[in-house]
Amino acid sequence: MRIRKKKWVSPFLENEKQYLISDLKGFETDKPLHIEIGMGMGDFITQSAFLNKENYYVGLEREETCVARAIKKAEDFKLDNFKVILADASDIEELCDPESIDVIYLHFSDPWPKKRTHKRRLTYPPFLKKYEKILKKDGVLIFKTDNEAFYDDSLQYFEESDFRLVESDRNYYRENEPMTAYQAKFVKEGKPIYYAKYVL
Repeated sequence: MRIRKKKWVSPFLENEKQYLISDLKGFETDKPLHIEIGMGMGDFITQSAFLNKENYYVGLEREETCVARAIKKAEDFKLDNFKVILADASDIEELCDPESIDVIYLHFSDPWPKKRTHKRRLTYPPFLKKYEKILKKDGVLIFKTDNEAFYDDSLQYFEESDFRLVESDRNYYRENEPMTAYQAKFVKEGKPIYYAKYVL
């Protein structure tokens, strides 16, 4: 996601002390740790943190404006079980301790449809290897997209990994579940959501 950065964003992030962290190395919590890789504006992850106080949520995003807006939402919710990391998904292995994450969310990431760009997909095999290293034993990965070709390719990537498919749906919808802005838009338009849940 490439969006125009607003003038207020950089000063806001420079002074942000409550929610913005550099990584999860040595991060301590007695709650299950959930991370959304490519959180966008943070709609899903902040709503999830607000509704599920028993878990700790972390959003990873490389776009500064998205990070700033997610933090604004966290402030509105007065969240105490939420952090944000401003970084690229390719660095995820360096940002987390091994076997430290309980749940990973990959929601509506760029499908990179051209074959020459497939290696940038967040479900591409090298990324899956990174997730395998940071997830706990029996850790969960949840994948959603609106792009059927990307979904079908990703199922094949997962098939060749150590992940085990436990649930899939080509027209996914759950009542009263937190949604990303993209998912809310697609549901309103009646477009199918492709979903898969994996366990390591």
